[in-house]
Amino acid sequence: MATTATILSGFGEFEVRAGPGPGQGEGLWLDRDEAAAATGWSLRPEGLCRGDVCVPVPKGREGVFAADGNVNLKAFWDHMGMPAARSRDGDVWALGEAADNRAASLRSLEAPDFTLPDLAGVAHSLSDYRGKKVLLATWASW
Repeated sequence: MATTATILSGFGEFEVRAGPGPGQGEGLWLDRDEAAAATGWSLRPEGLCRGDVCVPVPKGREGVFAADGNVNLKAFWDHMGMPAARSRDGDVWALGEAADNRAASLRSLEAPDFTLPDLAGVAHSLSDYRGKKVLLATWASW
């Protein structure tokens, strides 16, 4: 039985239809198209791919990662050593980047793109201001 879930990833926030996998265990099983839209990783015959980079599915574990055109993003994230967290009910998932990828971004001194609304609700992306000087002011209550 499919349920609605929210996925938070580097590609944004996505409402998806998640369903139980073949083993009915914990996982984030999505249709291959929804998985690709939410993460950039698409299921191909050679494995899960993002652009020209493909990660083969380990032999004997095909059903853990992909079955019937669906992808278990939780299993794939674990396999790649990337952080994944879910709400207690499993209706919200946060899929993070690997620490090595984040460290490479920090070394480049280039801020990752993000989009946030202003007080009027209009969305602004950092990439909209490429080539211009930008002051980012942050605040936290803790």
